[in-house]
Amino acid sequence: MPEIARFVNSAAANVTPAIAEKVLRQLPQWKLEFTQINAPRFPHLVDQLEFLADAVEDTVEGIYKDLPYGTIAQAVFALLYAHKKMGIIPDSVIELGRADDSSVVRAVLIQNEKAFSGYAMAHGVIWQKITSQP
Repeated sequence: MPEIARFVNSAAANVTPAIAEKVLRQLPQWKLEFTQINAPRFPHLVDQLEFLADAVEDTVEGIYKDLPYGTIAQAVFALLYAHKKMGIIPDSVIELGRADDSSVVRAVLIQNEKAFSGYAMAHGVIWQKITSQP
């Protein structure tokens, strides 16, 4: 996971508030897209993506103000990464196409566990349900 974490941190360093706002405008459509993900080997991926999308929405809109910007930048990167069809492993690769998406999402959740668990608690989300499985 250290390589994925470095990859996430490097890419998230380029996420500006303007990029976060652009992603915010796309999130309603992306949330629908994420619900269509069929990845039985990664059963928590959809819930994790929806959680990150909600956190980005609430923070960028100013509803929730306790997430550090670096945390939001990583979440934005994870959402962008999961949205695009090409990645380290293209989504079209049967059974493994979402492995890289799941790894990126998990790296964001693990690196920001304290901040996201606080967000989850404030919103009545069971943190262990979001983070319990890859």
